[in-house]
Amino acid sequence: MTYQFPQRRLCLVGATGLTGSSLIEQAVSRSDIRIVGVARREMPLPEGARMEMLLADPSGWADAIAAANAEVLVCSLGTTWRKAGKDEAAFRAVDHDLVLSCARAAKAAGIEHAVVVSSAGADMASGNRYLRLKGEMEHALAKVGFRRLDILRPGLLRGVRRNDPRPLERLAMLASPVIDLLLQGEWRRFRSIRVDVLARIIFALAQEKAGGRFVHDYDALRRAKRRVGG
Repeated sequence: MTYQFPQRRLCLVGATGLTGSSLIEQAVSRSDIRIVGVARREMPLPEGARMEMLLADPSGWADAIAAANAEVLVCSLGTTWRKAGKDEAAFRAVDHDLVLSCARAAKAAGIEHAVVVSSAGADMASGNRYLRLKGEMEHALAKVGFRRLDILRPGLLRGVRRNDPRPLERLAMLASPVIDLLLQGEWRRFRSIRVDVLARIIFALAQEKAGGRFVHDYDALRRAKRRVGG
């Protein structure tokens, strides 16, 4: 007899991105997950999707997060240097400020568990702008006060981005089988992972009960991958 987890209600911010879209697609066939997406614009939903989408400008996301009445916040927000107009303030406004704003809104709404997608190599002391900002975001998240905080640090995410062509990323995906083999030792943490596998890992983490702060780098994600399959 297979044990069925009780349904968990997830508030998803970053629903229109690669990870968010995969989460929505994966949830279609699951009875243990109910997603409530928060986004600024409408998006096409897969056939059979049983979910709600709350549309608002980011300034109104706190109210939307509260209205989601969720048990877990899943945050996969992120932009790129190009999309931010190569402006550091605009880049920080999404990858740091908006993530923290959503986390604080979730905590204020009574959500005690957050799963946040960060990046391999995130480090406040990094000389890389992107990795330093992700490290600062993680540090600030730890102070929000969630009973459980899961921080995911995937390397390159392999998947199909809709309406967001990234030629260099696509080339990296094609080369990833070889590149991954070359990434040894401390560089292993930058190995790639399929986005559909990451989505299943997020769903598994959403069911966890133990409290604390957990950082999942490549090896931890690999162990979780073996548990969920794929």
